[in-house]
Amino acid sequence: MENIEYIESGILELYVYGLLTEAENSEVSAKAKNNPDINEEIIAIEKSIIALSSSFSPFNSVSNFERIKEKLGLKQEPKVIELEPKRSFAPYIGWAAAVLLMIGIGYQYSQLDNANNQVVNASTEKVKIEKELNSLILEKKAIESSLAIIRDTNNTVVALGGQAVAPESSAKVYWNKATQKVYVDATGLPEPPKGMVYQVWALKLNPLTPTSIGLLDNFVANNQRVFAVDATADAEAFGITLEPAGGSISPTMEQLYTLGKV
Repeated sequence: MENIEYIESGILELYVYGLLTEAENSEVSAKAKNNPDINEEIIAIEKSIIALSSSFSPFNSVSNFERIKEKLGLKQEPKVIELEPKRSFAPYIGWAAAVLLMIGIGYQYSQLDNANNQVVNASTEKVKIEKELNSLILEKKAIESSLAIIRDTNNTVVALGGQAVAPESSAKVYWNKATQKVYVDATGLPEPPKGMVYQVWALKLNPLTPTSIGLLDNFVANNQRVFAVDATADAEAFGITLEPAGGSISPTMEQLYTLGKV
């Protein structure tokens, strides 16, 4: 605890009043010996108490008091009635008020801290909502793009059926012969194993001549499973094989997943 906080805590007043425990008195005494500021504060409190006590002392000297008794005809010493000193509750009331003030300040601080936490939580939630909104916007654009491809009447739709390695697989190719653009709808293909990728081939049938027109990269991340691949001007069929990551120069026919004729 810093000196100012320690002095303002009120423990030094209790020390001077003699209201501390023996352990607390020892602690204050030790701090006063090692810290001039605390020691000076104790001296100041003691001086204040002495000054306060002096202000209540009688103004008449002993000789004046005796002359007054003679004039009043008091020859015998009056009986002194011992009165028990009244206990002052002012220090206790002061400290009680201080305690209540500290409790109030603590409560206000707690409320402020809660308010700050709510602001932080609200900001975090806002960022989260903004990210979700951006994700939805991107997904909406992807859906609109996919629908535009499917609805384009200029596209030739080629259905690719499952082959021996994966008879349940399927895919569709949307090929615009005028622009030569090719899109692949791979929603009928299973997720490729780790370290493998689907490769798309444009085929000439006689003689059989495969030409790679692209890989279906980021398969899992593409929610729509619609991929744009390289353009082709002339194809009689399309096939999709499963190849090692990075693709192959020629198709692995044992891993031919789908095939379809134009």
